[in-house]
Amino acid sequence: MVTADSRPRLPRHVVLRHDPARDRWLILVPERVLIPEPTAVVLLQEADGKRTVSEIAAHLAQTYAADPAVIEADAIEMFQDMSDRGFLTLVAEG
Repeated sequence: MVTADSRPRLPRHVVLRHDPARDRWLILVPERVLIPEPTAVVLLQEADGKRTVSEIAAHLAQTYAADPAVIEADAIEMFQDMSDRGFLTLVAEG
């Protein structure tokens, strides 16, 4: 379950890559290619397994002059969806 204290990151079998020929971001997983929304790309670029969802939301809120509570809620929803599909790992603290 993704919470504000979760530390998300992409697992080894998932790669976020920019395709310069098509000028779009792709999420590469075994035998699949996903095309994420721009907001998802920004969140995934921040998901390093070191920072919590709350810390990521605070950083993005400052960067984009947005409400951190809204960003955090959206991030939790997106990260949970990706985690449910096996495309995101939550790093244990410690």
